[in-house]
Amino acid sequence: MANLSKIKRDNMIAFLEELKKEHSDDASIRAFNEIENHLRDKKYGLIWEEHSEAVDEMLEENIPVLTADPERRLCKDETLPWNFIIEGDNLQALYLLEKTHRGKVDCIYIDPPYNTGARDWKYNNDYVDGNDVYRHSKWLSMMKNRLLIAKELLNPRDSVLIVTIDEKEYLRLGCLLEELFPEARIQMISSVISPRGAMRKDMFTRVEEYIYYVFVGASSVVPFGPDMLQFTEYENVDIKVWAQMIRTSANGPRSKRPNLFYPVFFNKNDGRYMGVGDPLPVDMDRNDVVVPEDCFAVYPIRRDGMEVSWALQTETFKMKIEKGYIKFGKWNKGDTNRAMAHLQTGTMGRIERGEIEVLGKDEEGTVILGNTAKGKRPSSVWNMQSHDAGSKGKNMLTSILPYCDFTYPKSIYAVRDSLKFIVANKPNAVIIDFFAGSGTTQQAVNLLNAEDGGCRRCIMVTNNEISDTEEKTFLKQGVQKGSDEWESRGIAKYVTWPRTVCSINGVDINGKPLKGEYLGTDISLADGFNANVKYFKCDWTPRKPEDYLLSNVLCLHIREMIELQNAIEIDNVKNVLILNKSDFKNIILNPDIYAQIEHIWVNQNIILNAEELKLLEAKGFKYIPREFFGQELKEAAE
Repeated sequence: MANLSKIKRDNMIAFLEELKKEHSDDASIRAFNEIENHLRDKKYGLIWEEHSEAVDEMLEENIPVLTADPERRLCKDETLPWNFIIEGDNLQALYLLEKTHRGKVDCIYIDPPYNTGARDWKYNNDYVDGNDVYRHSKWLSMMKNRLLIAKELLNPRDSVLIVTIDEKEYLRLGCLLEELFPEARIQMISSVISPRGAMRKDMFTRVEEYIYYVFVGASSVVPFGPDMLQFTEYENVDIKVWAQMIRTSANGPRSKRPNLFYPVFFNKNDGRYMGVGDPLPVDMDRNDVVVPEDCFAVYPIRRDGMEVSWALQTETFKMKIEKGYIKFGKWNKGDTNRAMAHLQTGTMGRIERGEIEVLGKDEEGTVILGNTAKGKRPSSVWNMQSHDAGSKGKNMLTSILPYCDFTYPKSIYAVRDSLKFIVANKPNAVIIDFFAGSGTTQQAVNLLNAEDGGCRRCIMVTNNEISDTEEKTFLKQGVQKGSDEWESRGIAKYVTWPRTVCSINGVDINGKPLKGEYLGTDISLADGFNANVKYFKCDWTPRKPEDYLLSNVLCLHIREMIELQNAIEIDNVKNVLILNKSDFKNIILNPDIYAQIEHIWVNQNIILNAEELKLLEAKGFKYIPREFFGQELKEAAE
C-alpha cells in the first residue's frame, strides 16, 4: 500500500533541489534547507506550535547565577546535609542545576500547572487562560523545555521522574513523556485526591488525578509491608519495624523534654534489663543518680555527648517492656551502653488486630514477629483518605500559615507515599521539585527522613509570583511589580519559605507549637525535624561585560554552586573556598583554621608553588569544577 504522504514529500523535496540549481546564493540555500528540514520532520507523534520564553531570550546576552539570601537560612544540625529553596524561573534554575547535578539526581517530583483554562499559570509573564488559542502548545513548549533538562539531571542508571496531572493535559503529557523518554518505562497511576469530588458540568464528578512514573535505568517500585498496609498484601519476608528509642528531633534536647530524660538500668554481668528510673530534674547531674548495685545506667546521649531524650515516657516504656515491644541491641561484657528500639503505635495496633503475627518471645522477652511481610507492589489505583488534598493538604498548610490562601496544596502524605515507593531504599537520595508551590515536597522528604533515619536531600524551585487576585489588588493600589511590598507577597517568600521553616521548627507562623502527630507515626508535628535549609535566588550577569572581567563577577557566585552541588555550607573553616592568594594566606596559612579544614575548593587560575600545593594536597583539595562557568568564560575569551 502506497505511503501518500511520503510520495508528496519526496515530490516537494525534488522540486526544492531544482530550485537550488537556479538560486545558489547563500541566503536562498539556507532558506531551501530550512524548508527541507521542516518537510522531513516526523509526521507521527505529538506535534505543536513551538514558543520561545523570556528566559531563553535573556540567556542570549546573560548568564544565570545564584545568590544566597543571608536572612533566610536555617541550620538545625550542622552534621546533616543542606536542603535548598531556589527562587526564580524554574527554567533559569534548571540551567544552573544542570551544571551541578547532571546525572546525579535520584528522583524528580513535579506538580506542574494543570492548564485548567483558569488564570492558574503564566507564560512569559502573562496569564494563560481558556481563551488563549495557543494554550495547549504553550503548555507543551513550557513542559518540553524543562523535561529535557530534567532528563539530563536524572541518574541514567537508576532514577525516577514523577509528574502529577489531571484530565486537562494528561493525554498530551503522556505523549510528551513517551517522546522525550523513549527508553524509559512509563506508568500512569490514578489517585483519589478529592473524595467529595469536583463538579464537571454535564459530566462525571472528578475525584482523582493522575501520576506519571517514568522509570529510568534499573529503577523500580519498592514494595512495602505493614507500614503501608493500605497498599499491600503480604508474604513471609521480614522487614524493619523497630524505631530508635533516642529522640534527636527539634524538641530532642533534655531541657525541652525533661520528663523524657531518665535512666534505664542493665546488669553489669550479663547486660540484662533490670528496670527504669524516674525522670531527672533539669538541673540534676545524671552522675548524681544512685545506680542499683551491679548495674549500669543508660541515658539518651547523642554521639557528640549532648543530652537528649527518650521517645517514650516511663509509663509507656514499662508497658512496652511488659508486652515485649522494646528490643535491646547487642551487648558485650564490659559495655556501659546498650542500644534500644521500640515498636511504634501503628505497628502495635496491627499486631493486636492480628495483621502481624507474633511467633513468641526471645530470651529477653522481646516479641518475635512473623508475617511482618514484604509487601507486594501496590496497584495502579490509589484511594486513601490520607491523600485528600483538602483535609490533609489545605488544612495542613493553614495550620502552619493561617493567612495562606494557596490553591490546591498537595497532601503531605500523598507526596510522601509517592516518593517512598522510589527512595525507601535510598537513604541519601537527592530529590528535586522544580514546581515547588507551597513547599509540600520538602516537608514530605523531612517526614520520610524522620520515619527511617534517612538523610535525603531536597532541592525545591519556585518563582515569587503573587496570585491573580493579589496582582489586581496591588495594581489598583498603585503597588508596582518588583517593589518590596509586591515581592514580600510572592509565593517563594510568603508561602514556600515560611512553611518550610515552620514545619522544621514545629511551630506555626506565630510561633505556637503545631498540634497532633503525623498520620501513622509517633512523630509529633511540634517536634519538627532535624533539617537544614538555605534560600538562593536566581539572578543574571552579562555575558560580555565592558567595564570588568567576567571571571571576577562569576567568582562571586561560585560559593552557591559548590554549596548546592555538595549539600554543604562554605564556612571557610571546615569547608573552604580559595579564590585568590589573599584567601590562601588568610585560611590555609592560618594554623588555627588549617587544622579544622575538611574540604577545599581552589580557583584553577591561582598560581601555586610547590609548598603551597603540598599544603592543599594534604587536605585532598579539589579545583572548582570547570562545568560551572568554563564554557561562558571560554566564549568571553577569558
